[in-house]
Amino acid sequence: MPDAPSFSLAGKIIIQSGGSGLLGRALVTGLAASGATLIVASRDAGKLQTLAAAERAAGRQVHAESVDLGSEPSIHALRDRVLAAHGRIDGLVFNAVSRPMRTMSDDLAGWKESMDTNATGFFAIVRALGDAMAQSGGGSVVNIASMLGLVGMNPWLYEGTTMTAPPDYFFHKGGMINLTRYLASHYGPQKVRVNVVSPGGIYNPAQPQPPAFVERYGKMTMLGRLADAPEVSGAVVFLLSDASTYITGTNLVVDGGYTAK
Repeated sequence: MPDAPSFSLAGKIIIQSGGSGLLGRALVTGLAASGATLIVASRDAGKLQTLAAAERAAGRQVHAESVDLGSEPSIHALRDRVLAAHGRIDGLVFNAVSRPMRTMSDDLAGWKESMDTNATGFFAIVRALGDAMAQSGGGSVVNIASMLGLVGMNPWLYEGTTMTAPPDYFFHKGGMINLTRYLASHYGPQKVRVNVVSPGGIYNPAQPQPPAFVERYGKMTMLGRLADAPEVSGAVVFLLSDASTYITGTNLVVDGGYTAK
């Protein structure tokens, strides 16, 4: 019988953009625990140093790097530093996000600002690292979108709370999902797989969402609750691993059944 597919990331060099938020930290821990040598990068690498040091103290290989997703030279410099240090790049997790807008009536400057990271920066880093992986024989890109790229806004969820659903977020996540399909088609012949993970709402124990939102959201899912951040990392590990070598152009939705109802 053939060997079972490997869900391990041991020996793989993975770059993750964005790691200081709730989901970003969970992804760092999940990928590192699965054996990856993980380079986590953001504009302020200092915020990631403590996280990286804690992971290394636990025996995992995590390194913090700086990158400005609004600058293509900065992205290329990150790529070149990783290649010089490790010899290759096996995967990218695009988890960075900019959220300057809150409502439809916000100044257009917020819309333009979010485009720098969520659209232009996204394309620039996937192209730079996708090309590098293609030149070295293949790899895997996993983009972190959202179920909000699949559905419209539900105002009922936010009634009576200070929470909002910014329009730029819906635009960027919907665009990310379809650009992922384009990129999968472009890079497929070069053995680079490109997939997207679309999480649903994630509970934040440090800054809990309003009880009314938590209750309403739970009623919209089949599992009756928000996700815990580590529950998303398993999907990302799977798509980076050799257990998913025939999967590309796919949107893996991790939403407790919200969009399946």
